[in-house]
Amino acid sequence: MTEVVDAANRGVPVLGICNGFQMLAEARLIPGAHTRNAHQQFIRRDQRLRVENADTDWTNGFDAGQEITIPLKNADGRFIADDETIKRIEGEGQVAFRYVGVNPNGSFDDIAGVSNERGNVVGLMPHPEHATEPGFGPDTPAAMASGVDGLTFFTSVIERALVK
Repeated sequence: MTEVVDAANRGVPVLGICNGFQMLAEARLIPGAHTRNAHQQFIRRDQRLRVENADTDWTNGFDAGQEITIPLKNADGRFIADDETIKRIEGEGQVAFRYVGVNPNGSFDDIAGVSNERGNVVGLMPHPEHATEPGFGPDTPAAMASGVDGLTFFTSVIERALVK
């Protein structure tokens, strides 16, 4: 992780998905930690999320408040942090995504994803890479497996890199 930490500290965009989110937290690149899901079971579902911060390298293609659907698959996905950390990340806009409708793993404040202060590092529990191509993503009202909300994560970081 030394190279990842060094790159992130230089401003390189870093995305941690699921266990990658856990690793970024353990490396102290993003706040918080993860524990077993509150119900102690593995969960696999298409999960509604609300974009809370649309200003990071990975989220700038979304609108704040936009709801998206991303597949979720985890057993150790419960985001936790002490009260002071929760207050700080809420106040500083570091909550990137929140679960909508149901909190599937008991994460504090329904938090599904967070960023570092600079906005180049984002961690989230759901899997945007599993919602990037029609025919392979979540079901939508338009058609089965047609959800591509995850694609915006990757187009966001490319667009941001082209601007820099």
